[in-house]
Amino acid sequence: MAVTLKKWLRKGWHLLHDERGIGLAESIVAVGLLGVGVVAFITMLSTGSLAVKEQSQQTTVQQLAQSQFETIKAAPYDVTGASYPSVGAPPGYSVSFVVDSTIYAGTSIQKVTVSVSKSGDALLTLEGYKVNR
Repeated sequence: MAVTLKKWLRKGWHLLHDERGIGLAESIVAVGLLGVGVVAFITMLSTGSLAVKEQSQQTTVQQLAQSQFETIKAAPYDVTGASYPSVGAPPGYSVSFVVDSTIYAGTSIQKVTVSVSKSGDALLTLEGYKVNR
């Protein structure tokens, strides 16, 4: 057994110190592996960039809707809801709201629906209530 181990080690030593160089097949495999790695890296960067953009848009939309609700709640109670102020929106976004006072007639409760859209596409619609206190 010691003889076969010795032969194997000698053969491995010669393989490590062989000076023939890298052949065409090895070069093609190495370039292919590097190419796959680069493509995977670029794909990950692209996917991450899209995810960050989507998250940023969702955060903006939610903040706009919440800000509109808080602005309406802070305003003095108006039976028709016509005097409630609207918040300013960044370029490309629009915020609209509808106040329905008839749903709970005589109770001083208004149903408020806030819609946020970008370039005409509705992104978020939230509903809440304003009470005359």
